[in-house]
Amino acid sequence: MTHGSPGGDRLKVLICGGGIAGEALAHWLARGGHRVRVVERFPALRATGAQVDLRGQGIDAVERMGLLDAVRSRLVDEAGVAFVDRRGRKRGTIMANTSGRGRQTLTSEYEIMRGDLVRILHDATRKDVDHVFGTSVERFEQDEKRVVAHFSDGSSEAFDLLVGADGQGSRIRRALLPPGSPDPYWRVGIHMAYWFVPRIASDSGIRDTYHAPGGRMIMRRSHHPTETQVYFVLRERSAQASAVHREPVERQKQFWTDRFRDAGWQTARFLEGMRGTESFYSQEVVQVRTDTWSRGRVVLVGDAAHCASPYSGMGTSGGLVGAYVLAGELNRHGHDLPTALANYDSVLRPFVDAIQAEVKPRLLRLGMPGNQRTIDALHAVTALACRLGVPEFVARHAKEDRGGDWRLPDPPVIRRREAG
Repeated sequence: MTHGSPGGDRLKVLICGGGIAGEALAHWLARGGHRVRVVERFPALRATGAQVDLRGQGIDAVERMGLLDAVRSRLVDEAGVAFVDRRGRKRGTIMANTSGRGRQTLTSEYEIMRGDLVRILHDATRKDVDHVFGTSVERFEQDEKRVVAHFSDGSSEAFDLLVGADGQGSRIRRALLPPGSPDPYWRVGIHMAYWFVPRIASDSGIRDTYHAPGGRMIMRRSHHPTETQVYFVLRERSAQASAVHREPVERQKQFWTDRFRDAGWQTARFLEGMRGTESFYSQEVVQVRTDTWSRGRVVLVGDAAHCASPYSGMGTSGGLVGAYVLAGELNRHGHDLPTALANYDSVLRPFVDAIQAEVKPRLLRLGMPGNQRTIDALHAVTALACRLGVPEFVARHAKEDRGGDWRLPDPPVIRRREAG
């Protein structure tokens, strides 16, 4: 017995979350002839956030959307990553791999601000997709024929499918998972905050990475003539560190100030910039790992389903690929949702397992040393490897990028939209 749409294989779909995965899914579903609505709890398009990158299969997914040229037009000019000491002296620099083969290095050929990527995806969907801002799904109920979403404005409406594209902290996922389910968060003991500060003359197009004792790291990267991004990264396993991200912003800023005030390098400048910034964001670095991506007429996509964390290098690409695969199955099997959602899981799961496996806590600990002696040793090894051109050589001659040899399925079915 199949449980598809009462209208056949053309579905009425509600996507909760207007970020990268949600907009990408809306793009493919609209091209498949479905009726799509995206609800976003922010009052306008959330075209903000830090720098992200595309790698491997994520680049292929954007190319198949016909948006690669648009992405290229908005790329951040980041030529590589330099490791610096307390005085700002470069100990080693790993350049991006621009050879067109192998794998990306620490910097991708496709570095872009999250907000720019969201705008590109939104512009590609807004004529064919109904967007509603300032609204969220408070709860839902479902049966074999429909799922009813209850919205924050007090209204409710029935849909054929509800998609949770609402990020790492997904409320749809919390409602979807059965009571007593294992914690979906796989923690690596690392916390991160970022914000923007005014750019100064010494802020180049090379990303600077600085290590301080105590498992602390600072990154500085510049994406705009007048702005520079600052990232503080902390290796710490404590209840306080895990809880602070849910506290008021001023309390979060105080936490990061307390942890980093003696870190050295340009810390004083960055902390001063943090006090007045409106772009501050703090989070624990986690992966979302769950065996359940769908139940009935509700399905998860992107970080809500399988956040890979920034250290995978494939978070953004994973969201784009997940949207591509889910849309493909819905476009092919809209009349049979159980089959479409089962295929989504079986096709995508090996890719997700591969990109999540890229994050190895032991290597992360080695990359964030606890004392100055180990930092000096790390810098010495990095300097030697860079002088010999090892990172670039390895990248150019790698057989595959971080997503492994997994290949995108055939493109989602494209149909001409029916009038009305």
